[in-house]
Amino acid sequence: MELFNRQWWLNFLALLPATGLTVLTLLVAFLRFYDEQDFFLLGLITQSRLWSNRLTVAALLVVLVNFGVEWNRRNRETYRLAAEEQRRNEEEQRNLEERERAASRAQIQNRWIVRQIRHLLDPSPQTQAAIADYLQFLQDDGEL
Repeated sequence: MELFNRQWWLNFLALLPATGLTVLTLLVAFLRFYDEQDFFLLGLITQSRLWSNRLTVAALLVVLVNFGVEWNRRNRETYRLAAEEQRRNEEEQRNLEERERAASRAQIQNRWIVRQIRHLLDPSPQTQAAIADYLQFLQDDGEL
């Protein structure tokens, strides 16, 4: 079920401390600064100062919870960014190594072509020896 997705619940729960803090702050202000002459509902609360103090303590606890939630969110974001940076660096490193291998193979191939052309133009014992040496190099290097 998409409704009970973990990320959805985490996002919803992350909103609760800030929302709860707002509501508690409004209730504290309501109980501190108004009396039953302003709102008849305050006549139902016998000890508005006591309830205001309790709500203030609850608001302070919610501030601590909100701090923890924000701290956790920031740590997750920092970890995500660090992991993304590491993946990007590893990918760049692999690409760089592949380019270096391709350049090395191209250089070896170009040397072979140059030696073949020299031998075709001047089939002397020196060019034959150079080609033989290069063939030995390729066999030792594992290119052939």
